[in-house]
Amino acid sequence: MTCALCRTRRSRRFCPGVGGEICAPCCGAEREATVDCPPGCRYLREARKHEKIVPLDPDRLVNRDIQVPEGLLDANGRLTALLGYTLAATAFRTRGAADPDVREALEALIRTYRSLESGVYYESRPAGPLAAVLFDAAQAAIAALRQREREEHGVHRTRDADVLGVLVFLHRWSLNRNNGRPLGRAFLDALWEVYAAGAGDPPSPVSSLVLP
Repeated sequence: MTCALCRTRRSRRFCPGVGGEICAPCCGAEREATVDCPPGCRYLREARKHEKIVPLDPDRLVNRDIQVPEGLLDANGRLTALLGYTLAATAFRTRGAADPDVREALEALIRTYRSLESGVYYESRPAGPLAAVLFDAAQAAIAALRQREREEHGVHRTRDADVLGVLVFLHRWSLNRNNGRPLGRAFLDALWEVYAAGAGDPPSPVSSLVLP
């Protein structure tokens, strides 16, 4: 049987992203490039172990003026875990969402919370529809956390500056996990591993929109 992608080489493995048999070279070349690989694919998981990530150059960081001080994440563990889990779970449930959409959403969130620091609030929504879904989910999670804090303590304790710092941390982490593939989910896999430990495999996509 010939490969379902190149139509020339002999197929060697079943590709759940294609729904057919493909050859190993096409699996390596098209994985998360033209093929939307489900997170449960064993070939994807094996490839992730050997993935070469280009180290992030500190001199080329965006938002370099925003400090992520030591202790920020520990002091805001609830917020960090909530945002990490929300972004990962929402992305995995949203058909087609990948790391570039998460980065776009984080960039828009950072612009939004930077505006709060300047004293003039402006919600900088991302242009991409998938990134917009992630943006809305993150904003809703932050609002829900603050509401719970008000119910528990009479006032919300999560400051805008803390939200901004956590968002910058997540964005820098996403850049550090960028494998350069347009459908790559290396960062999402990392988020799920850290913030959804024990929850099993990531959820399957249900729609191009997040369902209630």
